[in-house]
Amino acid sequence: MGLSVSQFSHLLKVLTDIGKSLSAERNPIVLLESILRKAQEITNADGGTLYTCTYDNKLKFEILINKSMGLHLGGTSQNQARLEDLPLYNERGEANRNMLAPWAAISRKTVHIKDAYKNKRYKLSGTKKFDQQMNYHSQSFFVVPMTNHLDEVIGVLQLINPIDPKTKKITTFSPLKQHLVESLASQAAITITNQQLIRDQKNLFDGLIQLIAKAIDEKSPYTGNHCRRVPIITRMIAEAACAINHGPLKDFSMTEDELYELEVAAWLHDCGKISIPESVVDKSTKLETIMDGVKLIDIRFEVLKRDMIIENLQQQIKGLCGETYDLSNDQKLQKALDGLSQERELIHQLNQGREDTSDDEINAMKEIARRQLISEHNQSENFLSEAEIQMLEIRRGTLSAQEKEIINNHVSVTIKMLESLPYPKSLRNIPIYAGSHHEKIDGTGYPRGLTSEQFPLKARIVALADIFEALTANDRPYKKAMSLEEALAILNQMRVEGKIDSDLVDVFISEKVYERFAREYL
Repeated sequence: MGLSVSQFSHLLKVLTDIGKSLSAERNPIVLLESILRKAQEITNADGGTLYTCTYDNKLKFEILINKSMGLHLGGTSQNQARLEDLPLYNERGEANRNMLAPWAAISRKTVHIKDAYKNKRYKLSGTKKFDQQMNYHSQSFFVVPMTNHLDEVIGVLQLINPIDPKTKKITTFSPLKQHLVESLASQAAITITNQQLIRDQKNLFDGLIQLIAKAIDEKSPYTGNHCRRVPIITRMIAEAACAINHGPLKDFSMTEDELYELEVAAWLHDCGKISIPESVVDKSTKLETIMDGVKLIDIRFEVLKRDMIIENLQQQIKGLCGETYDLSNDQKLQKALDGLSQERELIHQLNQGREDTSDDEINAMKEIARRQLISEHNQSENFLSEAEIQMLEIRRGTLSAQEKEIINNHVSVTIKMLESLPYPKSLRNIPIYAGSHHEKIDGTGYPRGLTSEQFPLKARIVALADIFEALTANDRPYKKAMSLEEALAILNQMRVEGKIDSDLVDVFISEKVYERFAREYL
């Protein structure tokens, strides 16, 4: 075959290195460029171009490397100028037989041309135009379709002008080197396909994760875009903690895989909310169920007013019939009606999810509750039911203890859902990271009451992101967004109380993570 022992050893080493590099390289652009460079190294080709097949029947230009011209287009080059994509078929749907790369892809056969300017089979008008413009001479061509294990052509490798190492002149591609390049192209096609499959599966996985998060955010206006923003803050905090070069976290680091795992956990941290009834998630007042129960109480007030007015009118009728009518009854009626209006206003105030409900207000509500109302069955009933009294007694917010338990249970549901999934090794910590966003450093969190030792630092990042997003969200209909100053004050207070990680709060503030997030998303 005309190869010395050293040359054969070199080729064998090149092929071994190719196998290792193909399996190890994860960047698709670097991988394609590595394939082209290795093919040029095997054949000592001066020039090379690599195309990939597209879904619309074209060859997409990826990389061009020409050694003698010092030309590097596409790929990892700073020069991202592109050659035109090549159509596999013309407008009439006929195969493009006039161009080397398209025909190699269509025919699934290697094309070898010893001298382009003596060739009668292909027009090569593009090649000749390139030569004229660049003062180059394209002579010998070797074009290989890259066919994977599914018998699909996924690209084309085109090599030009092999150089004889001794004479430095253009020669032809030897049968051995043709065979080696064909083997390389096949091996490369399989690797590219496998990596594309992995990327496609990851994209599908990411899409499903974001679909779940979007469904939870869309389920209620009271969660806004919480599930979408928590991953953003989580990654910002994690990257800031990795970048810090002083303090307790100076040695903290995360790989890109670990950052991805944490980000996925943040996307899924509230997936358990899918189990919460909308009547609880959306509860904007204490008496709200399917409808706001205060409307039923309004009707009862109207009934009381009606009964008072009817009784007064009956007294007036008696006066017209000759009986004595006390004119002060009108004043008493108006006073009673005013009193009912005030009581009704109190019920409306208590129905709102305030933070400052007083004992006096609750006691006044209980007095109102004891009023008697005659039902349609002529039965005497308390003005407010026991269930209504319990709801109106709520001191903070709109949720009863039972409803809070339902809300809080979403974390347990999240953990159960996530622990049921078969994770690859790189994602196995998702349940603990996602399921700990309501835990506290001092052990007072839920659902598991983790202590500081049990609460991983990466899970604390998600917890901090969750709190900050909830404090600053400006798309919740039930509350106004806090200013950054107010939110940071609360975070500092929680830090002092031992609820959240002090070191992470330091990074969050010193690296101005909150400012970057606010600029882009608030």
